[in-house]
Amino acid sequence: MIVVAGEALIDLVPQGAGALADLKPALGGGPYNTAVALGRLGSPAAFCSRLSRDAFGQALLDGLRSAGVDVRAVQRGAEPTTLALATVGDDGSAAYSFYVDGTADRLFETPAALPAGVRAVSFGTCSLVLEPGASAYEELMRGAAAEGVFTALDPNIRAGLIPDADAYRARFRGWLPSVSLLKLSAEDARWLGGTPREWLAAGPSAVVITHGGDGLTAYTADGAEYAVPGEKTEVVDTIGAGDTVNAALLHGLAALDALRADDLVGLGAAGWTRLLRFAARAAAITCSRAGAEPPYAAEVGEL
Repeated sequence: MIVVAGEALIDLVPQGAGALADLKPALGGGPYNTAVALGRLGSPAAFCSRLSRDAFGQALLDGLRSAGVDVRAVQRGAEPTTLALATVGDDGSAAYSFYVDGTADRLFETPAALPAGVRAVSFGTCSLVLEPGASAYEELMRGAAAEGVFTALDPNIRAGLIPDADAYRARFRGWLPSVSLLKLSAEDARWLGGTPREWLAAGPSAVVITHGGDGLTAYTADGAEYAVPGEKTEVVDTIGAGDTVNAALLHGLAALDALRADDLVGLGAAGWTRLLRFAARAAAITCSRAGAEPPYAAEVGEL
């Protein structure tokens, strides 16, 4: 079981140009997309979050179930669902503005225990910013790491939600001793400051940086570096691409029986190349269609 902990929300995606273009609601949120992608790839997955009881919250819950994701760790609340207004650039890249005040997901409370059989827990995005839920997710991360559970982190920076950038950067550095695998985009890396080697020295066994269409690079604690190019595709938009990479990495590590921090170094060039190419293929498929629509296992092919 791979548990994904974090927010679920509704992306409002413009269907034309201009500020008053029609908006199409789509299921989203970085952790949510990761959980759905894991389910579609065939990994046993569970989602740990707090969803509204409104119609959007029910749609999010139904989407998880449709992907085969275990939802027994999902908390519910009467507050509304978080909304994210997506703006898609000419190159397919997406930017977001958020409506988060008083929403259900930010009131997440640390569960008494993780689901039985958990092998890894994934964290990231808005859920580690918005209080009081952010502290609850942080407590869950530290607790899982203390129990020896493999932990993955994708900061997935949304700068508009971070009131104090320096305080967040310090908090990020404080998470690293509890992280097994750190994945982030090149843009996030520049915003956070530091280098993969500095982050590795603080705790993670591997750091994976995505470079959009230019591919992925992995850095491991033994000083090795592995890179693969991006997969060529006609980009519709990049919504959910990084989340698909998260899921593909976790799914692949599970398939390689490498969901332990020490195993990340032992994968070597052959293992990391297979894993990164698999993640690149999966992300390219997501980019080829509108919204966060991660691929199914049959579309990606073998690891």
